[in-house]
Amino acid sequence: MKFVIDMNLSPRWAAFLRQAGFEASHWSEIGAAAAPDGEVLAHARANGLVLVTHDLDFSAILAASGGIAPSVVQIRGADLEPDTLGQRLVAALRKAEDAFASGAVLSIDVKRARLRALPLR
Repeated sequence: MKFVIDMNLSPRWAAFLRQAGFEASHWSEIGAAAAPDGEVLAHARANGLVLVTHDLDFSAILAASGGIAPSVVQIRGADLEPDTLGQRLVAALRKAEDAFASGAVLSIDVKRARLRALPLR
């Protein structure tokens, strides 16, 4: 699995995921900091990347459009650092690998992880 980390999350997430054995880049390494959500989503879709974000807009865009890609991970909560949620996220990512191949949204916080298949209904 390959990931792109949205601007609203620390670049530390990309480094953390790379250390866990995944391919990951932060959006700041790829595109403009002020790029619209549609551009970030299109880049992830075109390059087969899973988008990791704190923003709920991406799943709303997928729901409104009936989109089946890209897969999105929504990290929720007040403390968004890898030290808090990193290990939990890695475990959830490994479980969700097959679902991401078909298109899915994973929402994760300190208490639970919820996986939903795309398209969202």
